Amino acid sequence: MKDTIQYNEALTLFNRYLKTDSLRKHSRETEVIMRHLARHFQEDEDFWGITGLLHDLDMDECQGDYTHHGYKTLEILQQEGYNIESMFHAILSHTEGLDDTRPKRETLLDYCLAGAENLTGIITAYVLLRPGGKLEGTKPKSIIKKLKDKSFAASVNREFIADVSRHTSLEEADFIQRAIDAMITIADEIGM
Repeated sequence: MKDTIQYNEALTLFNRYLKTDSLRKHSRETEVIMRHLARHFQEDEDFWGITGLLHDLDMDECQGDYTHHGYKTLEILQQEGYNIESMFHAILSHTEGLDDTRPKRETLLDYCLAGAENLTGIITAYVLLRPGGKLEGTKPKSIIKKLKDKSFAASVNREFIADVSRHTSLEEADFIQRAIDAMITIADEIGM
């Protein structure tokens, strides 16, 4: 079992297991946000990015049944020859609360992954409603306003987003701005 993974290996797995366009975009958005956060926190940018890219690797297999979500991703990665403890914990803990067996978020990586992947949902929903549907010009204050509206993008876990500023040195607006900036780098790819 390998305890490290290279980006080209992660990309191969991403292409093998994730086929749904919206899931692929979400995973790439999470990847680039995680890379931006890693730079800010002086963490391993590739490792954080890969964790973001692979965090929902099982979603096409789960087909809306979240009973095994996260666990199935770990199973896939283990079958592919990987056993990367901190990545596995982050992937499982981003599903915290789905049932009582899920580990709780503990590390900076855990909190950032759970926050980043949820933030992609609210940013995407907001941008899709904007005239022209472009990320450019999106402001953190607009996203914060939408976060307060519980009926907007209702499936987004707002606590996980808020926990980034509660458990790190990043203020909420700064976290959101970094996420927007990150997503802009792949705007053409994700159609925004």
